[in-house]
This record gives sequence, structure tokens and C-alpha cells, in this order.
Amino acid sequence: MLYAQVHLTLPAWVHEHVDTSASYAGDEAKVALAIDLSRRNVLARSGGPFGAAVFGPDDRIVAVGVNRVVPHATSLAHAENMAYMLAQQRLQTPRLNDVLKPVTLATSSQPCCQCYGATIWAGIDRLLIGARAEDVMELTEFDEGPLPADWIGELVRRGIQVQRDILRDAARSVLREYGESGGDRY
Repeated sequence: MLYAQVHLTLPAWVHEHVDTSASYAGDEAKVALAIDLSRRNVLARSGGPFGAAVFGPDDRIVAVGVNRVVPHATSLAHAENMAYMLAQQRLQTPRLNDVLKPVTLATSSQPCCQCYGATIWAGIDRLLIGARAEDVMELTEFDEGPLPADWIGELVRRGIQVQRDILRDAARSVLREYGESGGDRY
């Protein structure tokens, strides 16, 4: 028998912790939420050390995501992908900025090669990043995969603004704690 559906969920603590009515003005506030999600995900043992949030033009949350690869046994359940899928379902569109503009993704760590591709197709206008890929690979056992040499330039050419190193030390702290605890690979 073939499976005919996929069911991915966020951990229950997300619904108790995230205030979707709050406004997250400023890039630091948005990335701080993503880092907090990553930290809580590790503490709750509900997935890997990654968090992401999609914001609309009013600085309010459209959707959030945390890494759920191991709990759901799928390599696609990265924090960014979870946030994109949930935002797309909420807005009923595969391309978010067809409905809202601008759309911002805040992520605790630089998107891996998989999430980089998803970022291009999800309809994101702004990408806010905490830790860098080299931080992830230095502090954990994750392999972030190959990106174009000028990956930022490729995003900018597609109309996606990129801001890196926002609260980088705080994001690195979560990765360090996860790596030192011997966390799962995903």
C-alpha cells in the first residue's frame, strides 16, 4: 500500500507560546522570535535547533515553523519549509507575495540548500537571517549543502532583500547548546 497523504504538525507548545496578534516591528524583533522558537524546539525535544516565521506587511505573524525532521521522519520538515507551507495554506496560495506585500521570512539560521530553493519559489520579499551556514556546520553536525557562490546576489536578482547576522550571537548560542548536547542530525 502507498501512503496517500502527508500530515505535518507543529508541536503543541507553539500554539501556547506564539501570540499571532502581536506586532513584531523591526528586523531584530522578527529574528528574535525565530531564535526563541529554535531554542524552545530544542528544550522541548520536539525537533532540531531551527525556527522561522513569516510576517506580512503589518509586522504580524502569518505563520511560524520549527524543525520537525526527526519527529515526522521527513527531510523536508525544515523550519523555513514548515513556515512556508503553513503560510501558503493560510493564505491559500503557493506564492505568498501574490496575496501580501511585502512578505518577510525571519529565520534563526541561514537557509540550507533545500530552504534556499523554497525561499525563491515561496514568494518572499525579505529574508532576515540570524546565524550563518558556517556557524551551523561549525557548531552542529549538520551539512547545509551547496549554494551558488553568490547566493545572496541570486536572491537579490529575484527581488528578495537579504539581511544577515541579525542577533547572530544569540542564534549561535542555540546551535552551540544543541551541538554540545549531542543532538540529532536533523
